[in-house]
Amino acid sequence: MGKILSGTVRRLSLIYRILAMIVTSLLIVLMFPHEGGGEHYDYKVGAPWRGADLSAPFDFAVLKSAEDVKAEEARERGEAILYYKKVSIDGTKAEAGDRWLKQLMDSVHRVGYLESLDAEEWGPENEARRVVVLEGNVGHEYRMGDFVTRAKLESRLPEQTIDSLFKPDYVLDRGRTALELESRLSQLSYTSELVMAGERIVGKGEVVTEEKGRRIAALEAEEDRRFAEGFNVWGQMAGQLLLAMISFVALYMFLLNTRHRILEDNRRVLMVLVTVLMVSAMEAMMVRMAPEWVLLVPLCVVPILMRVFFDMRAALYIHLTTVIVLANLVPNSFEFIFYQLVTGMMSIIAVRNLEKRAQFFVLAAVIFVSYSLIYTAGVLSQDTNFDSLQLERYLIFFLNAVLTLLAYPLIYLFERMFGMTTALTLMELSSTNNEAMRMLSRRAPGTFQHSVQVANIAEDLVSELGGDALLARVGALYHDIGKIRNPIYFTENQTSGFNPHDELDNEESARMITSHVTEGLKLARKYHLPSEVQDFIRTHHGTTMTGYFYAKELEKHPDGDFDISAFRYPGPRPYSRETAVVMIVDTVEAACRSLKNHTKESTDAMIDKLIDGKIAAGQLDNCPLSYGDIARVRKILKEKMMSIYHVRVEYPKVKGKDEK
Repeated sequence: MGKILSGTVRRLSLIYRILAMIVTSLLIVLMFPHEGGGEHYDYKVGAPWRGADLSAPFDFAVLKSAEDVKAEEARERGEAILYYKKVSIDGTKAEAGDRWLKQLMDSVHRVGYLESLDAEEWGPENEARRVVVLEGNVGHEYRMGDFVTRAKLESRLPEQTIDSLFKPDYVLDRGRTALELESRLSQLSYTSELVMAGERIVGKGEVVTEEKGRRIAALEAEEDRRFAEGFNVWGQMAGQLLLAMISFVALYMFLLNTRHRILEDNRRVLMVLVTVLMVSAMEAMMVRMAPEWVLLVPLCVVPILMRVFFDMRAALYIHLTTVIVLANLVPNSFEFIFYQLVTGMMSIIAVRNLEKRAQFFVLAAVIFVSYSLIYTAGVLSQDTNFDSLQLERYLIFFLNAVLTLLAYPLIYLFERMFGMTTALTLMELSSTNNEAMRMLSRRAPGTFQHSVQVANIAEDLVSELGGDALLARVGALYHDIGKIRNPIYFTENQTSGFNPHDELDNEESARMITSHVTEGLKLARKYHLPSEVQDFIRTHHGTTMTGYFYAKELEKHPDGDFDISAFRYPGPRPYSRETAVVMIVDTVEAACRSLKNHTKESTDAMIDKLIDGKIAAGQLDNCPLSYGDIARVRKILKEKMMSIYHVRVEYPKVKGKDEK
């Protein structure tokens, strides 16, 4: 029944993780905008073509530039025939005595005064420009120079005089002229050339000239047009979702084979997915608002957080998965991958031994320098000079580095949300100046000294065996914190010669001794110690017996007719390398301290007896210590106990002058 239940739980956990990854992939895809677009090429006019030879996959036309089209339209407007109609006007008379002006008016109307043109709409006035004067259905062709225009009058008269005295003899027939102009414009070609399928556009290593750049741009535009014709948003989303799920499956397989501890804890899995979702949401928002600023998003928060909570390899692979998933959804995918992958690796290396707050500023500087160097090198490799560098890009990199500092408060937030502990928190807890350690030092000074000694030895042992040495040190410092409640009941704190156990029976004494585990857990919750540290309080005695009082009770009741549970620690047994080492060191250090004669033989015999007793009692069955590990623990402990509790040489007494 137990095996069936255990298998069912494992299957449910697997289903939970798979569903969590599917939901994460779906949310990421839904957050980003979806639009059609063909293939776009990474090139720059004047720089070498870095890809393979590019040939036309189909026939396509190269459009003229907007400037060329505008110039051709302006030329056609300037050459289009202007159609005028003669109108009868009431002659305006000049004031009496203004004979010269009257003669000028007569001569102007005799030749014919043309209505002024809007140059932008109908083209510029030009003396050689063709003009057709319509009389009924008959038209007579002239040149604009055959008539008087406003430009000619402006050279002789003020503008106000022209407007008040001169009315056009011929007005523009806008309908007929518009037809003429529309006919000419419709015959314009907006393509400069036709590129045939299979024709080479640019070869590898060739410099992209203006002409080749226009061809490449035309090919991109045609591919966009063809893509848009058959674009299906649901098909695109399905493809993006499948790519994201494939990336997460690869991550799952990596964790399954190399970092199984992460997958075993649903909190860890959830934290990874929440981190990826968080930066994905920021990237999606930036893509919608300002696609050219996608590098502003502090994507390096992912590898930093993963490195702080896990290890370098897990951080790198999770970061790689995040970059691959997002690269399919952001513009300039190749550039995005190169920037984020290289900078992410640099941030992982920089955060390798993150133990102080000041290191975050060094980390931000590393990120800024990495982005800046990649950008500068990329520009120089294509343009070969510094003139093309854009200061705006360096501003983006600087802001990215500043935003990366958000990783620091996120570490504490994630610790609280997911119940996990980082090296930063352990470093703070390892200080003997915090409230809990000061209380232990004041209330139980003997226990405090014992805990510090155990912490030093356990840290060295775990470091030698391969494990979390800092966690072992912190766990050892707090493993006996429960003795704060009743310190006098423990021999290391009895300095006056009074022993309160003399007034208690064996069962009561045993309960007082074992209660320091439960009392320690209460204090641990009071001082907000992480669950990883509380594990050392639970397991440092395992399920062993309080040997002294149990033996005394057994002498009184050889038949075992008494409550054995009162003499047993609540446990559980150690289940990690670190908790097992602390259990062994705690027992050995206390026993060696009580030895009266610290010879090598007595110390070695005591250590062997204690470790063999733990093994025989099954206290190390659940931990990953191998026989080789236990042998190394024996050897190192024997050396350390002899160096700490060695027999000191008795110094000879030196007599003073008065004693000679």
